[in-house]
Amino acid sequence: MSEKGAKHSLLFIHLLMLLAATLVSTSFTVGAAITAELDPAVLTFVRFTLAACIFGPWVYYKYGLGFSFSLFFRCALISGCLVIFFCAMFLALRYTSALNISVIFALVPSISGLYALVLLGERLQKEQLVALACGLIGVIWVIFRGDLAQLFAMQWNRGDVIFLVGCIGMGLYTPLVKLVHRGESMAIMTFWVLVTGSLWLLLVTGSRFRTVDWAAVPVFAWAGIAYLVVFTTIITFFLTQYAVTYLGPTRVAAYSYLYPALVLLIDLALGHGLPPLRVIPGVFVVLAAMFVLQRKKGV
Repeated sequence: MSEKGAKHSLLFIHLLMLLAATLVSTSFTVGAAITAELDPAVLTFVRFTLAACIFGPWVYYKYGLGFSFSLFFRCALISGCLVIFFCAMFLALRYTSALNISVIFALVPSISGLYALVLLGERLQKEQLVALACGLIGVIWVIFRGDLAQLFAMQWNRGDVIFLVGCIGMGLYTPLVKLVHRGESMAIMTFWVLVTGSLWLLLVTGSRFRTVDWAAVPVFAWAGIAYLVVFTTIITFFLTQYAVTYLGPTRVAAYSYLYPALVLLIDLALGHGLPPLRVIPGVFVVLAAMFVLQRKKGV
């Protein structure tokens, strides 16, 4: 491929990740609206299972399912990270805000960077390390609303702590994709991640299905689940896993730095207003860190 072609290809990958970041940002708001209607693990199981059922026929028609025990095991490792994350997210949204969730998620690039260093030997440039540090500062600024007294008192709410645990699991996701990918189509890999994720969740939720009053789940909750299944599960999983092979795990994870700004815009569009003004500088610091992390010599 020519250098010009490579640049166009890289630009295309970044545009795909921008789309994925926008879709993921909407999931925090949608998740907050429906999480009270279903147990978090049951909700995640429904999301994964419906996504697998919808995506599976297309994958089979286009590529075949490509099953092997090796692929199944590798995808189960990846989906385990996602299951921990999504269960933590839906549970956390019962106790904290969509903005807090989006900002805490901005810790994931730093966590992914550590995992990538250990598992893949990926080393970042000095300016990227500085960006990660600045991103952490911005995250802390927003979580504590720019209040140093609250920071020193460490007044995290329950949802923030729960979601932080989920982010520790999610940080392993992109490094694992690059580590275990063996050249399979990303569509096939995405499908088996959904299938194995459903099986993990079945183990967790099996005893809870008897207590769910499915007839009482409101229509708006099913509409929200349908949106999460198609746009923030099938599409974003595929785009993220596809981009990892081009950009690497840390740079893909860095797109989570866009989430706070995007959630602010979404909340504003929905009439929820803006957070206190002293929170805004932290969002801009996180946003700047994301752009610095995308710079890499040689690409």
